[in-house]
Amino acid sequence: MEDIEALSQDVGLALQAQGWQLALAESCTGGMVAQVVTAIAGSSAWFDRGFVTYSNEAKTDMLGVPRSLIEIHGAVSEAVAEAMAIGALQHSRAQISASITGIAGPGGGSVEKPIGMVCFSWAANTQKGQQAKKMLVETCYYEGSRTEIRQQAASHALAGLLNLIKHTA
Repeated sequence: MEDIEALSQDVGLALQAQGWQLALAESCTGGMVAQVVTAIAGSSAWFDRGFVTYSNEAKTDMLGVPRSLIEIHGAVSEAVAEAMAIGALQHSRAQISASITGIAGPGGGSVEKPIGMVCFSWAANTQKGQQAKKMLVETCYYEGSRTEIRQQAASHALAGLLNLIKHTA
């Protein structure tokens, strides 16, 4: 796993090169990605805002995730992660976003959705007023403690952002 601070620095440099800003929508990571991003001096040039939407109501209220989507697929699903990433773009000035929703444990898992299951989405829209130009979704399964799962998810979200920036620019 790459160093999370180095990944964050690389994301910032890539965003600055494009003149883009970032918005984050985090659930199970509770703002961990936003924290590592804002630890970088000068990140205000490329980080617009972060949404910590831990509850289902927050996902709906802050990001516009339809309640029906959560009821049908569950909060930890690729469909909800995608809606979170789109909502982060729509409720910000950013051109690129990442979302994270998962089960960090130690409780809350099930056979269908075990502890360590994390759904991600990354969205890019370099032309405001249009739907996301590029959209990626992925589900990963991590092992370890609650802290380790959250750290792995934060790192993967940043790596996904870097990948999307490189393939959208």
